Amino acid sequence: MHNPMKDFGAQVFNDAAMQARLPADVYKSLRKTIERGTALPADIADVVANAMKDWAVEKGATHFTHWFQPMTGITAEKHEAFLAPRPGGGAIVAFSGSSLVRGESDASALPSGGLRATFEARGYTVWDTTSYAFLKEGTLYIPTAFCGYNGEALDMKTPLLRSMEAINTQALRILQLFGNDRARRVIPTVGAEQEYFLIDKSVYKKRPDLLYTGRTLFGKRPPKGQELGDHYFGKLLPRVQAFMAELDAELWKLGIYAKTKHNEVAPAQHELAPVYTSVNIASDHNQLTMEMLQRVADRHHLACLLHEKPFAGINGSGKHVNWSLTTDTGINLFEPGETPHENAQFLLFLTAVVQAVDEYAGILRASVANAGNDHRLDGHEAPPTIISLFLGTELTAILEALEAKAEYTGTDNPDMEVGVTALPHFPRDTTDRNRTSPFAFTGNKFEFRMPGSSGNIARPNIVLNTAVADVLARFADTLEAAPDFKKALDKLVRRTLRNHKRILFNGNSQAAEWPHEAAARGLSHAARTVDALDALASPTSTALFTRHQVFTEAELHARLAIHHETYVKTQKIEAATLLEITKTQIIPACLDQQNDLVTLLSRKRALPGNVAAPEQQWLTQFTHLSEKLLNNTNDLQILLTEAFDNKKNAAVFYADRVVPMMETLRQNIDALEDICAKKHWPLPSYGEILYSVG
Repeated sequence: MHNPMKDFGAQVFNDAAMQARLPADVYKSLRKTIERGTALPADIADVVANAMKDWAVEKGATHFTHWFQPMTGITAEKHEAFLAPRPGGGAIVAFSGSSLVRGESDASALPSGGLRATFEARGYTVWDTTSYAFLKEGTLYIPTAFCGYNGEALDMKTPLLRSMEAINTQALRILQLFGNDRARRVIPTVGAEQEYFLIDKSVYKKRPDLLYTGRTLFGKRPPKGQELGDHYFGKLLPRVQAFMAELDAELWKLGIYAKTKHNEVAPAQHELAPVYTSVNIASDHNQLTMEMLQRVADRHHLACLLHEKPFAGINGSGKHVNWSLTTDTGINLFEPGETPHENAQFLLFLTAVVQAVDEYAGILRASVANAGNDHRLDGHEAPPTIISLFLGTELTAILEALEAKAEYTGTDNPDMEVGVTALPHFPRDTTDRNRTSPFAFTGNKFEFRMPGSSGNIARPNIVLNTAVADVLARFADTLEAAPDFKKALDKLVRRTLRNHKRILFNGNSQAAEWPHEAAARGLSHAARTVDALDALASPTSTALFTRHQVFTEAELHARLAIHHETYVKTQKIEAATLLEITKTQIIPACLDQQNDLVTLLSRKRALPGNVAAPEQQWLTQFTHLSEKLLNNTNDLQILLTEAFDNKKNAAVFYADRVVPMMETLRQNIDALEDICAKKHWPLPSYGEILYSVG
């Protein structure tokens, strides 16, 4: 029997393939480029390109593409054949170093947020040597960064790579203060858990709202949802099992460390979790994973829904980003360690994250803001829109004792001093996980639970990397100038805890009283995308990102404009879809139902005794709801004709006026579905959709 795991990485031009096909000196030069970010000499690039081409062609490839991540949040590609004319006629297979390292793409139709005029079409793709090339469907994919003619970052990868360099620079400064001269790089590592829904393809095709928007715009709740909790970790249905087996095989061939798969809480909801890898590769892998989820699902006559909230009334789908920092020598900087020296280092990096999350909570919130996530956050086990940080009771107690220079009662240790006395033994799983916390320490990493299932994980990781780098830079400035390192370290950690402990919260973040307590603490709260996005190009944000050369001010404002525009377009598509379905399917169904009732009522009134009271009551109720539906349909249609002088005003208008009106219209439709005869209702119900696979 074939074992798919034996094919792991078979479609990737990885280190093993490089070693096998490149001369030793070329391989060494390429590894230096990958590890240190140095430039690849042109003659070396030609050798690498030729070896990569031969490898790809032997595996059936005919084309190559520079694969990049524009500011749409998804990926883009233009395929070119390994083809060159042969003198005298015919063709040869060719691929040069210059074609490998750099490409040119027409960027005019991709969003730039005003960084460039529409007629300025030229954009450049540049090989990201830190992410392996791979084969997919007869094409060699080369992961690349994407920039404009004048060097503007027009993608997700470029600022992500910049943020990785920022945190590497500052983290190394800290390590050197602790006498660590072995580490050459500090790499943010990430594992991104991916949640999704699977439904039958035939049912999916009957719902225009799912086809156009990725979510249901209406639908009354079925008799059974997730109340029993019987789907969570439940037995996989045969169709789902077959889908997951093929998905694993496809991902493994691409070198993606897909490890965990299971049923999630809501009916038809599932999850895939990978092993940790560098944030750059993890971002590329997650984009591939989302693509493969939908591609493999289609082969099994299923539809994979990646929207954050495809169905009201049950759990939405997130993408928990598990983030840590690891040295190139294999040391996780969030492991507490066994010695005072290691403990002090752990505490310093830990408190740096505490300060970064507190100071830059608004920008972190903005990094996960989109129209879909607005429906998910603050409900059904999703974290709230108020950012807080969970450390667990034991670690919190240790830090409180440390801040107060008090005895930690959990051990016999009479005093708590940074770098002098060892921390109490602190096992990785010293406390329970808090499923309601937006940002939680989980033993040796932090889990950011706010990102939505459809988003590009580069966005929150850019912010997280840069925010922590900024705090580490200030820590390094203080400690490098201190005459007594240990005393300065002790003072710095205590001061940081004292000034930023307001962000620490171990309780239930979904409790009704938490928003009031958070407000009393002075924590920021942006409940909607339009409120959250303001932080993206604020003076604080601009200073942070320009200081570490992750974004220019123009690049930040461009991204803000794109997010506003995307929000408006998303809501406009949803509103237009809802109107179309209402006018062409829901209203005609209601008229058919009323016609049946009128006919029945007329016949019964003709009978002796006039026993038509129930039918009259039913017709009155139906007529009342139908009139409301017509009025709200007209109101929504009028709202969509509104014009605006800028993107932000448009986004605010849609959030304040259009979204609430869509919700009102939905409530009317759901109430009508509840009393409409099945023979008249034109679309599959929630029950039919959610239980279609079984």
